Amino acid sequence: MEDSFGHHISYLRISVTDRCNERCAYCMPNEFQEWLPREGVMSYEEILRVVRIAVSLGVSKIRVTGGEPLTRRDVIPFIKRLRKINGIKELGITTNGTLLSQSVGKFKTAAAALAGAGVSTVNVSLDTLDERKYVAITGRPYLERVIEGLDDLIDAGFDKVKINTVLMRGRNDDELLDLVDFTHQRNLLLRFIEMMPVSTNDVLKESNFLPCGEVMKFLSDTFGGLEPSANYRTNGPATYYKISGRDQLIGFIGAMTNLHFCESCNKLRLTCDGKLRPCLGSHLEFDLLSEIRSGASDERIADFIREVVARKPKAHDFLSNYQPGRKMIAIGG
Repeated sequence: MEDSFGHHISYLRISVTDRCNERCAYCMPNEFQEWLPREGVMSYEEILRVVRIAVSLGVSKIRVTGGEPLTRRDVIPFIKRLRKINGIKELGITTNGTLLSQSVGKFKTAAAALAGAGVSTVNVSLDTLDERKYVAITGRPYLERVIEGLDDLIDAGFDKVKINTVLMRGRNDDELLDLVDFTHQRNLLLRFIEMMPVSTNDVLKESNFLPCGEVMKFLSDTFGGLEPSANYRTNGPATYYKISGRDQLIGFIGAMTNLHFCESCNKLRLTCDGKLRPCLGSHLEFDLLSEIRSGASDERIADFIREVVARKPKAHDFLSNYQPGRKMIAIGG
């Protein structure tokens, strides 16, 4: 599938739940979060049907997200069924890491269960290595759990687990070197992400927003240079640099400051309540679940997906006085 701007769509991010066991300020609003009722959330069978049809249209990469996906019951068996769909070349999951060390069925850890289910890539959100700041950012004292979960992923055989760190001025800008060293020691792939005004515009205030360019200059000055790694790609928007004199890559995801950020976009998002979104930074979303539950045929669903692709914007709206609508927790990480 290709939209009118030449974006080749091969990547579908699927939120399986709006629920999370943490309360990150940039993802979930301060006001009470009213969780969706069970009947308002797509069933696994409904999701699998959409994926099969999407794969027939050219989608080859799937990422399972939340909320926190590991909070949904039977998510591991669901992921195992996803893996069996012919045509999926890469199956990933994004998690906050807090539940990776829990036992799942015959597996000692959820990390091992994910490996057994055929997951190929795991992204873990980790914004700080300081317990006090972790609690302030997430609302939960779970840092030790996350670090244990990362070690369990390594033990389970995952290669180059990606660490997603949201840049926050005044929060974690004094930990940049600590995060670089932590990920280097464990052979993890660190990506720094600029805050985006998905849930609130406050993230863009000068006191909060930390651009990738500033971090890149700091790291370059500290290590004696950053060398572009243009040929290193991970099917996402990150650009990667090798730290001079060190066998370590660092990724940067700069949706707010990289003017070419959207040029290579290849993704659609499916929310847990069945809305198909062509762009994170746009209010456009289309009710696929209503089509499914009204008896739509596979052909109609395929046409629906094509129609959404045709509506995909050239670029996000974050730089155009974007006013948050759905919170990030309800869209999917």
